[in-house]
Amino acid sequence: MASSGVNVLRYSALGLGIFYGFTHQRKIYAADAAAAAKREYEHKQQLINQAKAAYAKKNAPVSAASSDSASFDINNPNFDLEAFLNGLSAQRA
Repeated sequence: MASSGVNVLRYSALGLGIFYGFTHQRKIYAADAAAAAKREYEHKQQLINQAKAAYAKKNAPVSAASSDSASFDINNPNFDLEAFLNGLSAQRA
């Protein structure tokens, strides 16, 4: 037969193991819940940004870049070389 001191040690170790397992599992669940909430928030932010971009594209005023003078301006960052050359060839013809 096992002495009472050994039984106390066994049950103490069992209790500590159960307590450790419970607290460790709670930490894992909390970390998973936080990660899921973060992913959901980022997804909502992405949807909001897409909606803002679509709204801005839908309600954008007609830009001067579509006119012939803006596409022929060499200093314009939206300069289109092909359109410039086509315009020159159309003027000569």
